[in-house]
Amino acid sequence: MWFLLVFLVIIIVIAAMSIKIVKQSEVYIIERLGKFYKVADAGLTIIIPFLDHVRSVVSLKQQTMDIPPQGVITKDNVTITIDTVVFYQITDPAKAVYEIQSLKKGIEYLAITTIRDIIGKMDLDETFSSRDGINTKLRVVLDEATDRWGCKIDRVEIKDITPPADIRDAMEKEMNAERNKRALILESEAERQSAITIAEGKKQAAILEAEADKESQIRRAIGEAQAIKEVAEAKSKEIEMVYNAMKKANPNDKLVQLKSLEALEEVAKGDANKVFIPFEATSALGALGAMKDVVTDNNKKSKDN
Repeated sequence: MWFLLVFLVIIIVIAAMSIKIVKQSEVYIIERLGKFYKVADAGLTIIIPFLDHVRSVVSLKQQTMDIPPQGVITKDNVTITIDTVVFYQITDPAKAVYEIQSLKKGIEYLAITTIRDIIGKMDLDETFSSRDGINTKLRVVLDEATDRWGCKIDRVEIKDITPPADIRDAMEKEMNAERNKRALILESEAERQSAITIAEGKKQAAILEAEADKESQIRRAIGEAQAIKEVAEAKSKEIEMVYNAMKKANPNDKLVQLKSLEALEEVAKGDANKVFIPFEATSALGALGAMKDVVTDNNKKSKDN
């Protein structure tokens, strides 16, 4: 009875040692008699107790590793502190276990020396403006170096670059001065643009005012011309009516001349009318005037009688 119980316990222990369940995104490095035997993928794996044992459990997920902040000297002899993070993934678990004693330590030391080499060839200002270039160079160098360790470097990111306190103060003052300079430039540009806009507005107003004055003068001239035309037409009708009346009365030559003179006098009375009489006609007009006076005296005498 005791023998069966002990045998059953031994069977259970052997089964527990033989059956291994590998989780997803992990692999087991299995050795047999101290020598690499196989890589067990996710799922159920059977090993031989006392002959086989699990050397290491390797994760196939992408992993991150913070590189401790490092003091680095730039090309212009300024000491800055750089904080970096590395994203990597194991592609060959066997190499990651057997080719290097500690993969994380290897990546860390390699990243530190590479950062110092890259930053040592750059000026301080260049380190701030060339983060993407630094990240790319670090990734390429680390990826080439870790390939024989069964590891792939996916990304390298510089989290922070910290200059010394005095350099930081000088940079802040420089930034403030540059910011004030840009503000003054923008303010000057705004004032210039405002002056240009005001001048353009005055110019357009003057042009419109001149055009309005011109249009007003044109309309006034058209109105005056129309008024002169209408007055002339009215006088012409008056003369025509007088002429028709005189024609019906069958007047003699002296009366025609007298009536013509009166009509000419009425035409000359208008403000908008100007009558030009040739010098040769003044004698005739004088005779007509004398004739008019004679006719007037005769009419008065006949009325008195």
